[in-house]
Amino acid sequence: MPPIRRRRFHRAAFAAAGIYNIVWGLWSALDPQWLFRFAGLPPLNHPAIFSCLAMVIGLYGVLYLSIARAPEDGWLIAAVGLTGKVLGPIGLADLIARGAWPASTIVLCLTNDLIWWIPFGLYLWDAWPFARRDTRSESD
Repeated sequence: MPPIRRRRFHRAAFAAAGIYNIVWGLWSALDPQWLFRFAGLPPLNHPAIFSCLAMVIGLYGVLYLSIARAPEDGWLIAAVGLTGKVLGPIGLADLIARGAWPASTIVLCLTNDLIWWIPFGLYLWDAWPFARRDTRSESD
């Protein structure tokens, strides 16, 4: 099978996503109150919860770096990542619509989710033939 279409672009996009997620995860784990200060929300009573979320997002960065290394093999990881990047803004929109969080918290989804929709979606389109390849002969 030939290499994935736009391979260089996908490698760069997932390298950037991986580095971004790792840095964001470290920063947010070390300072779990930053979003609440930024948005003018009261501080969290249990900042360890936000630190745990930061750890998970940081670990996604490691997975994104694996896609950058071998783009032909990352369809499932990217699909799960994009699903989270769609569901996160839906949840935040609900919080903002109900008045539970201020609109200024949208910065969270702008940088963590929305800017990645096009590169992740394009990657999933290009990687689909690789996700469909028949692996039965490999396991026999």
